[in-house]
Amino acid sequence: MTRIALGIQYDGSGWHGWQSQPHGRTVQDALEIALARFADQPIRTACAGRTDTGVHALGQVVHFDSDATRTLQGWVRGINALLPASIAVAWSAEVAPIFDARFDAVARTYHYLLLVQPYRSPHWVGRAGWTHTPLDVDAMHAAAQGLVGTHDFSAFRAAECQAKSPVKTMTVASVRRSGDFVLLTFRASAFLQHMVRNLTGALVAIGRGAKPRDWLADLLAGRDRTVSAPTFMPDGLYLARVDYRDGIVLPVPPSFAAIHAGFPA
Repeated sequence: MTRIALGIQYDGSGWHGWQSQPHGRTVQDALEIALARFADQPIRTACAGRTDTGVHALGQVVHFDSDATRTLQGWVRGINALLPASIAVAWSAEVAPIFDARFDAVARTYHYLLLVQPYRSPHWVGRAGWTHTPLDVDAMHAAAQGLVGTHDFSAFRAAECQAKSPVKTMTVASVRRSGDFVLLTFRASAFLQHMVRNLTGALVAIGRGAKPRDWLADLLAGRDRTVSAPTFMPDGLYLARVDYRDGIVLPVPPSFAAIHAGFPA
């Protein structure tokens, strides 16, 4: 058996998240159907991080085992020929038998793309969040800096989250503007369910002027989800990149410029 890692991209708009479900309308279901057809055997995948309904990926990483004889380029082309248009394999790599796409990961990066204009854009529905209220991006970025470090993120955790601990280490929290778009970027050891969308909702409240800059720090310290902002829509959320421990070298996914050229790499 050979262990193969794949880099996966997908538009999550029409999918019920990553994880396989009985109805079959998930990214994992579609990928495993294509893999089984191409390898002529059942294949089960494991991923770096489960994404929710409507969430996208630029750099999802999965692994699987197979005794099928295929070239690395063959895995890419063969699977892509069998996948729906909204899912694509960007690369494949042979990895050590002990490699684990989830447990060997040391950091994950998420972007949230937010369109700020008086009306919703039909061209960005499902691909960007939207707010009609002007935002103070400087205030949002300043507030986000309090997230950097090791914290209990219970205030931004979904009630149904199954993570063993709410304590995570965040190394990047930034808010940038490019024209009518605002890009929020978070890099952490791991994320709780809905954590990025809940952080986005709180930062948008600060950007609108509905809350002061220090409100985010108060929420973090209070650890009470019930007093935080509502969960923001999934449309603009992208799993951008997964980083692995030393010694594991995998292809780097494209920068967010591949989605929206206004933002530098």
